[in-house]
Amino acid sequence: MNASAHATYHRAHGFTLIETLIAVGIAGVLSSIAYPRLEGHVLRARRTDALVTLMQAQLAQERYRADHRSYGSLAETGMPSTSAAGYYAVAVVSTSEDGYDLLASASARQARDTHCRFLRLSSVGARLVYASGRDDATSNGDDANRKCWGR
Repeated sequence: MNASAHATYHRAHGFTLIETLIAVGIAGVLSSIAYPRLEGHVLRARRTDALVTLMQAQLAQERYRADHRSYGSLAETGMPSTSAAGYYAVAVVSTSEDGYDLLASASARQARDTHCRFLRLSSVGARLVYASGRDDATSNGDDANRKCWGR
């Protein structure tokens, strides 16, 4: 084999540095577009951890109220202070004879769920109020609340 045929043979079996840099650049651009969308889906899926826990706490409150004059604390109702998967801390903010106020606060990596970091379930009489927000004031508007609560 002569020298020119040998050089052609080696070029046909690999990528040049420019081709490799272009491929890495394209992969970087695609991943920078895809990662935020993926993270949004992951945060929304983890949010169901809080929703399930708040619904379980609601049922526990109603069971407790059936035997007592008012609603109870987490300890009294037998509920844990964290959600099942551990993405949220759960607290009973207030209780009375007429209702209760439950708050789920995102923790660890779930705290990046900025618009839905806090989820509040309140019962006043026979009315349930679903709220959400960036802080424990849970002051999101109706559209954001529907998004956070999956409605």
